[in-house]
Amino acid sequence: MAFELETLRAERDRVKETLRELEAESRKLEVEVKNLRQREVQAKREIEAYNALIEVAETRAQST
Repeated sequence: MAFELETLRAERDRVKETLRELEAESRKLEVEVKNLRQREVQAKREIEAYNALIEVAETRAQST
């Protein structure tokens, strides 16, 4: 019976270690997703800025 208990404990410890690794990987991926979202927002802001400049230029072109 002691052997089975030790086997169960060893398996539990192995799964705990796997869980720690998964949690660490998950945190890294969350940071990566956050960075990608920030880049996405920045790109959208740049598009909006260019749209505004285009509108100003078109308005000026129509005025002349």
